[in-house]
Amino acid sequence: MDTPFGADPHAPKDADGSQAETWEAAGYRIPILYEDNHVLVVVKPPGLLSQGDDTGRPNLLDILKERRKIREAKPGRAYLALLHRLDRPVGGVLAFAKTSKAAARLFAAIRERRWEKGYLAVVVGLPQPEKGTLRHALRKIPGKPRVRLVDPGDPAGKEAVLDYETLKYSDGLSLLHVRLVTGRPHQIRVQLAALGTPIWGDPVYGRKTERNREKPPGEGPIGLWAAYLSFAHPTTGEPLEFVALPPREVPWTHFPRLRDVVESFARRP
Repeated sequence: MDTPFGADPHAPKDADGSQAETWEAAGYRIPILYEDNHVLVVVKPPGLLSQGDDTGRPNLLDILKERRKIREAKPGRAYLALLHRLDRPVGGVLAFAKTSKAAARLFAAIRERRWEKGYLAVVVGLPQPEKGTLRHALRKIPGKPRVRLVDPGDPAGKEAVLDYETLKYSDGLSLLHVRLVTGRPHQIRVQLAALGTPIWGDPVYGRKTERNREKPPGEGPIGLWAAYLSFAHPTTGEPLEFVALPPREVPWTHFPRLRDVVESFARRP
């Protein structure tokens, strides 16, 4: 599969992946964007679970733990903490901590909203307004892997906030830049669907449109990609930035020059 990935932890000058080490396991190619004794940052392929579930399917966390055991010749369990997660059909930048101290500091940074996460989303239709902030309360549906909107006064509801901006519109599809303020499960997918512009190919929150019929049947990728991640290094405090390009396939091929779009995220104040 010809899939470009890439990042640079400081100034993302190479977004095609030519500088990225890769690790292959369970049929997946996983670009390694950054690694030191404290932090590991990779690109999660769409279709791969971030962490294990009761299905027993391959997952990125276990794959990378095994990679660490092999590379460092560790006899026992290899420590690796997943700092945030991406839904199975979503690909993009994902970060891990390699020590418990780094994990504690980075989880604190996440709670204090000292992380910046930027996504690309391809949605069906044109959002109105084309730029704005979405605020909802979300509640998990018992017994199901999905969430729903609830009244803000619902005691079980969790606040969900994101900023979005329409970057391009082409032939019934819009390319959005989405910045998460909070990080709730399925947040971007359900909030953009509530706006009336569901993510392309989303089998859970997307309505059945002619555009969504372009997506092959099954559990393939959807039009959501974690393109940008920025945070301070847990020990040095050095600012780290990472970018990754989505794959060269539908729906991303509707929008040329995605490299320029993604790299512009890191240049924003």
